[in-house]
Amino acid sequence: MDHNTENSNTSINAEFQKKLQQLLTDLQLDDVPAGGAVAVYQAGHCIAQVSTGMARPDMPWQPDTLAINFSTGKGVLATLVHVLVSQQLLEYDKPIAHYWPEFASDGKDQITLRQVMSHQADLFSIQSIDVDSETVLDWDMMLRHIAAMPITSPEDATKYDSAYSALVYGWVLGGVVEAVTNLSFAEALRQYLTEPLGIADSCYFGVPDSKVDQVAKLAKDFEETEDTSSQLKSRRQKPTLKVDSQETLRTYASLPSYHYWQQKMLNDKRAAETQSSLDDSLDSSDIDNVQPVLNTARINSLYFNTTQLNLKNYKAALIPAGKHALDYHNRQTLQAVIPAANGVASAKALATIYAMLANGGIWQGKTLIDSATFEQLSTPQVEGLDAVMPAAMKWRLGYHRLFSLYANNDDTDKRMSSALSGFGHMGYNGSVAWCDPERQLSFAFIHNFDTTMLNDVRQFALTEAVLSWVEEIL
Repeated sequence: MDHNTENSNTSINAEFQKKLQQLLTDLQLDDVPAGGAVAVYQAGHCIAQVSTGMARPDMPWQPDTLAINFSTGKGVLATLVHVLVSQQLLEYDKPIAHYWPEFASDGKDQITLRQVMSHQADLFSIQSIDVDSETVLDWDMMLRHIAAMPITSPEDATKYDSAYSALVYGWVLGGVVEAVTNLSFAEALRQYLTEPLGIADSCYFGVPDSKVDQVAKLAKDFEETEDTSSQLKSRRQKPTLKVDSQETLRTYASLPSYHYWQQKMLNDKRAAETQSSLDDSLDSSDIDNVQPVLNTARINSLYFNTTQLNLKNYKAALIPAGKHALDYHNRQTLQAVIPAANGVASAKALATIYAMLANGGIWQGKTLIDSATFEQLSTPQVEGLDAVMPAAMKWRLGYHRLFSLYANNDDTDKRMSSALSGFGHMGYNGSVAWCDPERQLSFAFIHNFDTTMLNDVRQFALTEAVLSWVEEIL
C-alpha cells in the first residue's frame, strides 16, 4: 500500500461519491458486463473513488484496477519530461539533437522539446517511417527509425496550427528521456515520477509479466481461449458501432449535463441557420424553442466536429503502414514500450499524477515540478485548428484543454471560469485524466468499454457532472 492510499479515504465526500457511483453505474448503458473506474482528488486528497462492472471475467472493477488507456498515457509521459525540466536535465527550447545527436538526421537538428510537446514539429506521420505492427513493439529499433525519420507536413498544412503526433511523439520523448537520464525509459519513469508519487506499482509503459493478467480486458474477449484469441482479434480490431437503445436515450436525458448539451446544440443550430446552412444532424422538426432529443452521435459532436476531420492526416498519425492492425490488448503489446499509446495505469494512479499537477507540481510537501516550469507547461501554445484531431485542442506542453461545455457556459457562476485553466489528456478509447489547478482538482476515468473517443460520451458526461457537483463541496 502506498503512502497516499493509506489516508486517501479520510477525505471521501460521501454524498459526492454516492452521486458519482450512480452516474458511473448508469453509464454502463448497454455494455454490461464491461465497466470502469473514476477517481477524483481535491487539494491532494481523494474525495471520491468509484467503480462498476467487470474488468475481467473473474475480476470486478476497482479504483486500483489496471487498464490500457491509450493516449491518456501521454499526460504521464509529458509529466515525466516536466520533472526532468524542473531538475534542469532538459530545456524546452534547446534542440532535442543537443541531447540525442542521432535525432539531428534529415533536417531535425533544430526541432525543440517545445515544438514536439505542442505538436508543432511536423513529426506526426507514423506512415513516413517504414515500420509494421511488429516493428512498433521493438523499442530500440523504433528509436533508430525515429532518429532517422523525415519531417512531414500534414495535408492542407496552411489550415492548421498543429498536427497531433499520436504515435511518433512517444518515441521522441522516450528517446530523449533515456538520453539525459542514462536510464531505461521504465527506470526513469519509476525513479523520477511514479516512485515519488507512490504509484510505481500501478502505472506502466510495458507491463511486467507478473501484472499482465491483472489488466482489464474487453468484454468481447472474456470468453476467448489462448488458441483462438489471435484469430478472432485479427478479424475485428475496431469497436462495433451500435444504435442507441431507448434505455440509453433515457439515461442521457437524466444526466446532469443534458441541459447544457441541449442548449449548445440549439445555439449551434441558430448560428448555422443565420448562415443558411442547417446542421444535417438535426431533424427538420427541431425548431428554436424545441429541446432536441440527443443521442450519442449528437452529444459527441458537441465536443468533436468530425466534419472537420482530415481522414488522410488522421490515418497518417495513427495507423502504421503494416498489413495487420496492432492489437493493444494482447500480452505482447501490453509488455512493449509504446509511450504515446499503450500506457497502463489505474484510475487512482492517474488521478494522483494530476493531483500533483493540480497543486502546482507539489505532492505531499515535495516539489516535483518547480513553479517556473509549471507556468510553462500549463500555458497554451496553440490556438488554431489541429490537422489530426477535429477540435480546438489548445495544446499546452503535452496536454490539451479540459473539454467541458459547463465550464464554458456563459450562464454559470463566474467561479466556473477557473475550469478554463484545466488541462489533461484523453485516450483513443475515451479514457481521460485532467486537472483544474485553480481548484486543486484532479480526475481520472478509465474503462474496458469497446468504444473510441469519437463515438462515446462517457468521459464528457462524467467530466461535466464532476465540475458541476464539486461546486457544492468547495
